[in-house]
Amino acid sequence: FAMKTVVAVALIMIVFFLFAKGDHRVTAPTVLEGIVQRAVEAPFNGYMVEAPARPGDVVKNGSLLCRLDDRELKLERLKWSTQKEQFLKQYSEAMAKHDRAEALINVAKTDQAEAQVKLIDEQLSRATIVAPFDGIVTSGDFSQSLGTPLERGQVLFEVAPLKGYRVIVQVDERDIGQVAVGQKGELVLPSIPGRSFPLTVTRITPISTAMEGRNYFRVEANLQQTSGQLRPGMEGVGKINAGRARLIWIWTHEVTEWLSLKLWSWWP
Repeated sequence: FAMKTVVAVALIMIVFFLFAKGDHRVTAPTVLEGIVQRAVEAPFNGYMVEAPARPGDVVKNGSLLCRLDDRELKLERLKWSTQKEQFLKQYSEAMAKHDRAEALINVAKTDQAEAQVKLIDEQLSRATIVAPFDGIVTSGDFSQSLGTPLERGQVLFEVAPLKGYRVIVQVDERDIGQVAVGQKGELVLPSIPGRSFPLTVTRITPISTAMEGRNYFRVEANLQQTSGQLRPGMEGVGKINAGRARLIWIWTHEVTEWLSLKLWSWWP
């Protein structure tokens, strides 16, 4: 009797695992990004003299991020302003002498000096770099490297808004075929325990990226709910609902697919 019971239970379990279905969810590491991320660049070649902003700081629109050394610019402006005055004086002298050619030359030189002064004024106005909007600083820390030489166009900070996020799900290449735009899922963040955030897949990047010995595809998703605790750069785990499938396949497909690939590569 005991043997029959064991066999019956085994058969029932085999039938159950072969035919029973469940929800298949693709699980992958995730990163939270701001929908908009503004790069703040150096407006001219110079040196950093003040940099109170650091990654993680919440900043208001117009608040100070850093300040560049403007002493050389002020000296340059003084030089061109002095030359402008000299050209104007020479113009007046030429007009008094009725020397039209000399007067026209000094007019051109005066215009050039005026243009240089305006250019330097524009650069001076940008020596104080401020936050472009309310947000959070996601990268850029010069607090320990004041006096660092900077090049024009160099990215100093990146600022992301505190509202409006997208989830980057790093789906393994073996699972990407099961993910489609419009699928639902959820995100769990270790920094916000006890809460999950529903998400919807909006875009699948058709190019894989290699990282830490594996290839993954960048899958973008929108959050259906937000929280004041969310911050760009948070990492967690995302699960995307990929439909229903047999339980035996859900539990074993990773191993079986890996074995089949290995066997195929070894097979002559």
